Amino acid sequence: MARAYDDDLRRKIFEAHGKGLGSFRKLALVFGVSLGYVEKIFRQLRATGQQERVRYRPGRKSRLTPEISAKLVALVEASPDLTIAELQERLTAETGVKASWSLVRRWVIQLGLRLKKSRSMPLSATQKPTRRGGKSSWNASGRSLPKS
Repeated sequence: MARAYDDDLRRKIFEAHGKGLGSFRKLALVFGVSLGYVEKIFRQLRATGQQERVRYRPGRKSRLTPEISAKLVALVEASPDLTIAELQERLTAETGVKASWSLVRRWVIQLGLRLKKSRSMPLSATQKPTRRGGKSSWNASGRSLPKS
């Protein structure tokens, strides 16, 4: 794959054109680039207003804007014992942004936030098996009984 030209070359071409050193065709010959490249960089300059190369980032743009990330941080700081689902509901209610559970979780991880487990929650209704309280699974048969 071909490497992109440096931004330094772009600036030199823009400076030379600004000094009136020639047409696009002449600039292309002087700097050793194609006429199409010179036309492209001037077209990009008119469209974006910047001389530097427009960076290519494939894929979808993130929906995590600075406003949403600030709101997410505020929600977690206010209630660190929220679950991802509760965080998702509050984010939708307060910002209007609908995001899936996995996306909210990814945002929490990306922002470096940690959700704490609440120690004030009631204990689970399911009891842990204990050594003494549980029923034994050992069945005594006639052969395995100790002889008296």
